[in-house]
Amino acid sequence: MDEDNGKTGEFSEQSREEIFSKAVRAGKRTYFFDVKATRRNDYYLTITESKKRFNRDGKSFYEKHKVFLYKEDFEKFAEGLKEAVDFIVAANPQIIEGPLGDESEAVMAENFTDVQFEDLGETKA
Repeated sequence: MDEDNGKTGEFSEQSREEIFSKAVRAGKRTYFFDVKATRRNDYYLTITESKKRFNRDGKSFYEKHKVFLYKEDFEKFAEGLKEAVDFIVAANPQIIEGPLGDESEAVMAENFTDVQFEDLGETKA
């Protein structure tokens, strides 16, 4: 069993220390790659997809999906991801034209918006 809550693989909010964070805007979605550490200083990765949605009354909220990836699974996860991406590129080569698709780095840099947690209606403790 791990940490305070007694459930394997889950940690209380106090037991997570954020080591590194990267936000990537991709169209209507934002992906967050967060490296965290347990109290025992074991690193793990959380990948969060966030997408803005609207209620029937027009108020916005963010729908989030999170994946926890532990270091013992990094290699197999990376292999599976690469295989899936390679399959898509081979099946639909017209979709991706070079490493950045049809956009140059300059165009991407112009369109980049720095993501702040306040933008997502969240606050960091």
